[in-house]
Amino acid sequence: MSKKVKYSIVGVVAALGIALIALTAMKNGNKGVEVRIEPVAKRDLVASVTASGQVSPHTKVDVASDISGRIVRLAVKEGDMVSKGQFLLQIEPNQYEAAVQRAEASLASARAGEAQAKASQIQAQKNYERSAEIRKSNAALISDEQLEQLKTQAEVNTALYDAAAHQVDQAIAQLRDARSSLEKTTIVAPMSGRVTRLNVEQGETAVPGTFNKDAATLLTISDMSVLETKVKVDETDVARISVGDSAQIQIDAFPDTTFTGRVVEISNSSVKTAAATSQGDQAVDYEVTIKLLDPPSETRPDFSATAKVVTDKEMQVLSIPIIALTVREDESLNKGDTAVGLGKARPTKEVGKRDIEGVFVVGKDMKVEFRPVKVGIAGDKYFQVISGLKEGDRIVAGTYQAIRDLRAGALVREAPQDDKKPKTPAEAKGA
Repeated sequence: MSKKVKYSIVGVVAALGIALIALTAMKNGNKGVEVRIEPVAKRDLVASVTASGQVSPHTKVDVASDISGRIVRLAVKEGDMVSKGQFLLQIEPNQYEAAVQRAEASLASARAGEAQAKASQIQAQKNYERSAEIRKSNAALISDEQLEQLKTQAEVNTALYDAAAHQVDQAIAQLRDARSSLEKTTIVAPMSGRVTRLNVEQGETAVPGTFNKDAATLLTISDMSVLETKVKVDETDVARISVGDSAQIQIDAFPDTTFTGRVVEISNSSVKTAAATSQGDQAVDYEVTIKLLDPPSETRPDFSATAKVVTDKEMQVLSIPIIALTVREDESLNKGDTAVGLGKARPTKEVGKRDIEGVFVVGKDMKVEFRPVKVGIAGDKYFQVISGLKEGDRIVAGTYQAIRDLRAGALVREAPQDDKKPKTPAEAKGA
């Protein structure tokens, strides 16, 4: 085979290869980027804030002892229902009964001393008065010195009587204190409710909780008729919550049931928790109290719960999938101002760059146009559209990867029907 023939064959093969590549490129170009397309439509949107916490009774009392002593009788167990004034437990009363007896004896002794001082005071006063009358009738019989001594003696006995009366008051106070301590050996329920925590057993020693309340708590009584959950809400969301907002509550112990609630209190001070960051920043949360409107009777304190607080509602408003909203750089700001600097464009670094939010609108020719959009409240899957779109506009609603890489003017094609369901960015990443 001659060289000329060989070169001809090589040229033909090369031409066919180039043609095949060009044809493939044209076919791919005509396909465009596969995306999900969805029309802008009206929907009911509900904005919410989700936070977690624990179920707790609105009213509960930690019962503690004001005195120390061994528990000799325990009349309740955890889970029992009690009524106000019902007997709960008995602390050994022997030493407190003895203290009452000592106080009673001291009071009796003080009263005897008061009676004696009273008699002496009366006798001294009468002696002084008689001597004063005798001196008036015959000054020679009683000297001034004697009369003065009798007067002083009467005053001294009056002071002794006053002191004895105060000793009686002191003995009465000591007796009252001893009886109070004796009464505290018997502990009764301060309110009606359920015993939700019992920290002691019969035979243990109760201690007063002056410095350590947890160690001194004997039991806890809770009013389970009114339950609430306290959730921690981030500072960026708490401003959207108001007292009276409704909430949907999921309790982990009842996974198949959703309960309703209402916000009854929002804390004014924050609850700061250290964030797991190397910079040592702190996450600032606020405690929001939500009252459960119809909790089941099986609910117990400290059940884990997740609350979804409804902060806003919009009925039948234009909306777009959350995944459809993206951010692009506003190129119009980077073109410079040719009227400044002798016809030279102003440098980009002086003009600056600004990102704008928008969506990709699909035209009749299946080419996309980036259109700025102003959005309102966010529902679970959709944003409210305030401006920039009209009902019926066809927009790119997924996938996340396609929207991220898409550029204005790109050619797109619609994905199969069974893949039209919009996904959130997290779902798209997970996929």
